[in-house]
Amino acid sequence: MTSKQDIIVAGGGRVGLQTARLLADRDNDVTIIESDPDVVDTIADEWIATVIRGDATTPEILQQAGVPDADAIAALTGHSGLNLAVCLVATEINPEIRTVTRIEEATGEAYTEFVDAVVFPEHAGARVAANEIVGSDVQTLADVTGTLDVMQIRVREGAPAAGKTLSAVRFPSGTLVVSGEEGERIAKSDTVLEPGKRYVVAVEPDVADEVMNLLRG
Repeated sequence: MTSKQDIIVAGGGRVGLQTARLLADRDNDVTIIESDPDVVDTIADEWIATVIRGDATTPEILQQAGVPDADAIAALTGHSGLNLAVCLVATEINPEIRTVTRIEEATGEAYTEFVDAVVFPEHAGARVAANEIVGSDVQTLADVTGTLDVMQIRVREGAPAAGKTLSAVRFPSGTLVVSGEEGERIAKSDTVLEPGKRYVVAVEPDVADEVMNLLRG
């Protein structure tokens, strides 16, 4: 089973590019829309995502980027009004698409009735933005633990570790399962990793992919 999603990132600046890298590293299909030709060339040279040059508020550009079939769009330019416009146009094209917009924290509450999630990357970091884009099955405590990821992960049905006790799963060194299901108690060797339940897990970056494969498949 896979959690790969088709995701569009509007804005190829620092925040957009960092977020796109994280999403691509998690095996998602990422398309970036960027209007600056120099930025487009830089991103294209990195081969991290499909890049489309154009105005992300234009329906034709959003169609070209694949909005009708995409799972999510994240508007991460430095302009809050532009980001909201991108999400609203995308929703007109695909009412089922998940919309995430970057805004200034002071005006955040005003945007929540129009989009699925708002992010403040200047404060939270690209990892939080990436997690909001793909949804809430995996949530990271970022910018608090350095390079260590502390995540709340929902175990997926059919994953290698699903239905097994912690003692029966060979997690890589650099992994610590902190909580039992839904964070109600400390995890022990006989804690069962039940499909559909969430567990708090701390992982070092170099083993994160292996841990995600065990818990998510």
